[in-house]
Amino acid sequence: MQEKTEELVRRIRVALKPWGPDITEKRMFGGYCFLYKGKMCVGETMQRLMVRLVDQHVAGVMKEEHVSPMAFTGKPMKEFVFVSEGGYSTEEKLQRWVKYGIEHAKSKTEG
Repeated sequence: MQEKTEELVRRIRVALKPWGPDITEKRMFGGYCFLYKGKMCVGETMQRLMVRLVDQHVAGVMKEEHVSPMAFTGKPMKEFVFVSEGGYSTEEKLQRWVKYGIEHAKSKTEG
């Protein structure tokens, strides 16, 4: 289990390289979170990808296989989703989610 977690975190780090020094890491939600200019964009917890989305994407991605609401307390968190392994199984799929997360963070940092 730990190996899969470490592998996902490594893959996220690689996917975030284009944003270089604007990315920081922080332990949150029982896992590893990645922040763009101080705003959480993506992360890992319990071998699931956590992604923040701008509101306009939420309804569409919730219809996708491997996507579920992020609900730690039983109540879904606004603009957050979990993506199970099948949804990030390739680097292209992972990069798509990373871009969604960066889009959300930019919307909070750049206007």
